[in-house]
Amino acid sequence: MYIFFFICIAGMLLLIPIYFLSVEHLRLQKKYGEKKGLKITEIFGLISGWGFFIFLFGIWISFQPKFEIPFFQYNLNIIGLQIPLFHLILAVPVISTGAWFGIVGVKKVTLKVAETHRPEKVISTGIYSKIRHPQYFGAILSHIGITILLSSLFSLLSTPLIIFLIYLFSWKEEKELIREFGKEYEVYKKKVPMLLPRIRSKSK
Repeated sequence: MYIFFFICIAGMLLLIPIYFLSVEHLRLQKKYGEKKGLKITEIFGLISGWGFFIFLFGIWISFQPKFEIPFFQYNLNIIGLQIPLFHLILAVPVISTGAWFGIVGVKKVTLKVAETHRPEKVISTGIYSKIRHPQYFGAILSHIGITILLSSLFSLLSTPLIIFLIYLFSWKEEKELIREFGKEYEVYKKKVPMLLPRIRSKSK
């Protein structure tokens, strides 16, 4: 009955080695040559990036038990879906904030870099002066918000796994960024938090 949900979870886990390969630019360039190595990492980047999004979307919409926060229990019928009004009130700002972080993050680094996981330089201005991975933070917020909106119980229970996977991807990406950019990225890493944005400016 819940097979599609578990397929999506399994798919996400299977993406881990593909994502890891997508950021190992130097190793694959050394093994296959610069041009072919970069092409391979770009292909793996597209597969893992879009794959993660597709499986995450599948987790949200897959058939599963529903939950309801026991407060102000009034349901709205939106395009055939019964959505608790309180869930809607909670979800909209969370989803909007997540979308904002994702869009601003992609806009700053360009869509190509976001898809292929291959930056050409360390970006430390704008949103990247507040958080090192705004797109991943946005994905976490979007997951939480859409889960609440759709009242998806299994999706809610999978949240720790989603956060762990995003942390794992961030950790691996940064490991490779240090190899590629050295001291410059290490200095940036010390100044800016990984997955929780810094609200206030750091005092000098």
